[in-house]
Amino acid sequence: MDLVAKRVVVMGLGRHGGGVGVTQFLVEQGADVLVTDLLAEDRLQDSLAALRDLPVDFRLGNHNVSDFTGADLIIANPAVDPRDNRFLRAAHAAGVPITSEVRLLVERLPNRARTIGVTGTAGKSTVTSMIGRALDRCFPTDTVHVGGNLGGSLLGSLAAMRDSDWVVLELSSFMLEGLEHDRWSPHIAVVTNLWPNHLDRHGSASAYAAAKAVITRHQQPGDFAVLGPALDPEAFVTQGKTIRVGHSADTDQAPIDLMISGNHNQLNARLAIRAAECAGATPADASKALTGFAGLPHRLEHVGTWDGVAFYNDSKCTTPEGACLAIQSVGSTGRAGSQPTKRVHIILGGYDKHADLSQLASFAAKHCVAVYTIGATGDTIADEVTRNGGTARRCQELQEVVRAAVGSAQPGEIVLLSPGCASWDQFDDFEQRGRAFSQAVRDHVARRS
Repeated sequence: MDLVAKRVVVMGLGRHGGGVGVTQFLVEQGADVLVTDLLAEDRLQDSLAALRDLPVDFRLGNHNVSDFTGADLIIANPAVDPRDNRFLRAAHAAGVPITSEVRLLVERLPNRARTIGVTGTAGKSTVTSMIGRALDRCFPTDTVHVGGNLGGSLLGSLAAMRDSDWVVLELSSFMLEGLEHDRWSPHIAVVTNLWPNHLDRHGSASAYAAAKAVITRHQQPGDFAVLGPALDPEAFVTQGKTIRVGHSADTDQAPIDLMISGNHNQLNARLAIRAAECAGATPADASKALTGFAGLPHRLEHVGTWDGVAFYNDSKCTTPEGACLAIQSVGSTGRAGSQPTKRVHIILGGYDKHADLSQLASFAAKHCVAVYTIGATGDTIADEVTRNGGTARRCQELQEVVRAAVGSAQPGEIVLLSPGCASWDQFDDFEQRGRAFSQAVRDHVARRS
């Protein structure tokens, strides 16, 4: 669609600028833009400041049906479920097309043969960053753009993109649902793992898996699907070549020199290396490019060690399976196949995504010194931990958790925030939760000093 003089409604600006990039792009394209958000102006100050000098209309604090039915195009935030939203239903009934930022992007990319998409329940941000780093260092004359669910909008980079540029996109299940309408899959698709998640949105594990499978469903001969070890290739149908990483048939098990711990991060690195290899890099060069990779904030991030107690911020962990991996990573001896030693004090709980938390509670009861619970799921987890013979302490705020954990942890032990649940019951997002934990740790240490 030619956007010049078209009335385009951006549904959802967001506190952290999620709608800023697409709004700027639409204005540059000559569109007549209305941004509408249920949040009031005083809760959107940072995002509004980024758009202050642009000719944009705003409707804040509420939505108006007529804005949607009278538009030429709707850009919906990926977090908005179109199947359960009366404004989008009204737009659809009025024949107004509905799209998303990532759909606008992929239909305008100069060369699908230079696209890499990464999805999975956990690890996709880390793998996306690793691939971007590997390509940047293996192909120094090429420009590499990294975006999607990770980082800012790439729409502003479109005008400068060349056919030879690489585009690496982290793709959430919400984004992939939209791309199904365009029958679009990337040239190189990477899937880290697949566990039930976002059941509050998708309704069932099978629907969630079907959304994830879009990443390979529309691939073509000559494309590549790089799959993690626990994935069923039949669930990720492709016309391209399937490459299984970490499977028994994968002979490349050499450790990669990373600055982040955990067998799962070694697997993440191997996935990134194989993706870079599909892009034309040598495995040796790609592995060398990842040397010293320090990881991303809020992903097993070492906050510090005080009085012999180490503190780790893994706030990005929003699945039970991911929390189990975190316990294994920080609590293991480093020997292959070793079980975690019982030296971890873990903080679990948060927003209820309707995930089964019983196995996480059982694992934590068995392998952790103590479990501290917060949020909407806290009581459920605490009950399960106690039922399985573990020690559970119910807390309200992270400051209370930190005080309790610091008071109990002994030198050589670990305090780990790896909630296994989303953050939306108490925080704007996982980043705010991670910052709150890290600050609470530093404040408590400062008071003790």
